[in-house]
Amino acid sequence: MKVFLGLYLVVFFGYLLGPLVIMSITGFNSPGFPRAAPWECLTFEWFDVLANDKRIINGIQNSFMVGAGTVFLSVVLGMAGSLVLTQVWPKLRATYYTIVIAPILIPGVVLGISTLVFWDRINVMLGFSSESFLHNGILLTILGQSTFIASYCMLVFVARLQRFDVGLTEAALDLGATNVQAFRKILLPFLKPAIASSAVLAFLASFENYNTTTFTFGKYPTLTIELAQKVRYGINPSISVLAFLIVVLTIVGALSHEIYQRRKQLALANGAPVGAVTGGFQLPKFLRGNPASIVLLLVALGGFSTIWFANVYNPQSCKTEVREIKRTLQQQRIDEIRRQKIEREQQKLLQGPDIFGTGSRPGDAPQSPGKGAFGSVFDPQNLDKTGPEGSEAPAATNPGAGAFGSVFDTQNLKKQSESGN
Repeated sequence: MKVFLGLYLVVFFGYLLGPLVIMSITGFNSPGFPRAAPWECLTFEWFDVLANDKRIINGIQNSFMVGAGTVFLSVVLGMAGSLVLTQVWPKLRATYYTIVIAPILIPGVVLGISTLVFWDRINVMLGFSSESFLHNGILLTILGQSTFIASYCMLVFVARLQRFDVGLTEAALDLGATNVQAFRKILLPFLKPAIASSAVLAFLASFENYNTTTFTFGKYPTLTIELAQKVRYGINPSISVLAFLIVVLTIVGALSHEIYQRRKQLALANGAPVGAVTGGFQLPKFLRGNPASIVLLLVALGGFSTIWFANVYNPQSCKTEVREIKRTLQQQRIDEIRRQKIEREQQKLLQGPDIFGTGSRPGDAPQSPGKGAFGSVFDPQNLDKTGPEGSEAPAATNPGAGAFGSVFDTQNLKKQSESGN
């Protein structure tokens, strides 16, 4: 059972993380097209190519602007939707929930087109020009993405509100607090974890969105749009480098969050600072009681080591060697092709031309003696066909007749003289 479970985990994580690992490896290989094998030379030049790619940098900047706006709008709408869900009449709660969740089920292409058409109609109704803010790609993208990302945020808030004790708010109101004060001092602090979770979820959903953004970006293409255009017209390993950096940042963020949560749990469980929890051998405070901090430290050390190695390593000698090997292999292939061509030509010369059109060459066994382009004229059996041995062949019924009529008939002169008399 343990062996089966171990095999299952290996296959599962290999399927899940294998493409990310292979893609990350291609960012350090020297060929101009992303590939992990055959391996040529370790290089860091694609990091410089990525840093100097203005289109990618501009796409990242636009993605962050869109993401910030989408987070703000989606979190506000999601929180408001969840609060209304808790206050709406119970018989209408299911209907309201279905309506609010519906944008998640609608394809992104439909949301993008509808956003573009709707705000264009609003722009025309208000009498604005085509250069107005309602045609701004950043604004349209934020509005289009928020239509369905707000539904995700609402689900996060609903899950959090299910554990909220409404009696706390009612007690605050009984003690003279206003609704705003009760919300700000009681409900809002309770929703802080949900706010953080929904904000991260909204940003990630906005950052990777393509279907909706492709209809609304206008003059402000996001990172996904730029990547799609690069894939369409040809890519280089700098795309793999970008993916590698995103994966590393994601891992660092996840480990940092895990470290914070573990330290918080330890502190709450013991009623004391984290440093007072462990006994005996004292690790540094950063590493106490938290394996995730060790992993984060290893990731940081690996990053610094990579940066240091990239500054001192020069791949030019390796590239020169690989180039010479490729040139040698190419020359060997050319020589082999030339040799095969010469052998074919020599074989044709040894066989000789096909003079009689029989399809055979000298040295081949004759298929039918006397047969060829001249029919059976040279058939050695022609004389045997004249008649039995010692007897004359039967006289022709119409001598001289053939393909040329009676031109060669032996009686032609006699017939002409008789007709002349």
